[in-house]
Parts: sequence; structure tokens; C-alpha cells
Amino acid sequence: MAAPLNLAPNFFFLIFTVALLYVAYTIPRHQPRETNLVFYVHDYLTGQDASTVTVAGKAGPQSSILHFGTVLVVDDPVTEGPTIESREIGRAQGMYVNSQLDGKGLHLVFSVIFTGGEHEGSTLEIQGADLFSMEEREFGIVSGTGQFRFVKGYGVMVTEFMDIANLRAVLKLNVTVRHY
Repeated sequence: MAAPLNLAPNFFFLIFTVALLYVAYTIPRHQPRETNLVFYVHDYLTGQDASTVTVAGKAGPQSSILHFGTVLVVDDPVTEGPTIESREIGRAQGMYVNSQLDGKGLHLVFSVIFTGGEHEGSTLEIQGADLFSMEEREFGIVSGTGQFRFVKGYGVMVTEFMDIANLRAVLKLNVTVRHY
């Protein structure tokens, strides 16, 4: 005669699975916060307070930012307002590469390192195209540290001030990020 079917192990497995699914779907999840930041980057290639230097290009370090292939390294002040007298809240450190054949576009890769204000000790990693002939340019926020761990987002850059003859500019960055 055949042994009777033992349903106890299957029943306990079913109860365990249902309980596990219930717990998994009722535990509150962390929702990302959305933060909007507006700050100004002072990009100066000339003067006593120059914060950008050409390091390579067709004519070597004498190359112009307006020529294809030129590479610049930056350590620009980041302020709360559009004037250099505004409170400095960080530094923008990285590089620009003129990556457009006609010389009218840069590829930028830099870190905004917050050294003051409510985000002190945190960073945002910015990457994207800067087609500076356009009034507004979008770029990506690809990473971050401190308060901005697991960040993702975007920003819009507008030229607040441009002195092309002396190669000095102030850029307004409006950044929207989601982070935990």
C-alpha cells in the first residue's frame, strides 16, 4: 500500500513564503530626496586671480580655449552669488576639453567640492557638453559624496557674465539632484 501524502512541509513552506512577501512589501522604503542648488562658478583664465590654465593643445600651453583640442585644468571658486565678493561655498576642480571641431563646444568634467554652507564636506561630480554659444546648457550629475551619495541629476548652466577679450566668465549653475 502506498504511503500517505505528507503535506506538512509544503504547508509550512507556503506559510513562510506568504509571510516573507508580506514583510517585504510592507516595510517602508527610503524615498530619495530632491535638492535644488543654485551657485556660481568664476572661471578666470587671466589676471592675478586666474583659476584656469591651458595645459595642452595644438600650440601647446599657448593654445586658446576657442580652438579644438585644447585642454584646460580648473580650480574655480564657487560662490552663493554672482559676484566674487559673495560667500565662497566651494571649488570647481577638474578640466575642460574643447571637443568640437569648430571650437564652439567644450566637454567638461569636474567636481564641485563644497567647503562651506549646508553641504560642506560633500561633492558633486559634473560631466557633460558645454556648447557655450547656447544660452542654456544642460549637463549631468553623475556621482557625489557626503550628503550626495547615490546622487543622480542634472543641471542647467547659464553664462552670467562673459569677457571674451580677457577670457573671464561667471557661470550660473542650477542643479537638481535626487539622493538618499
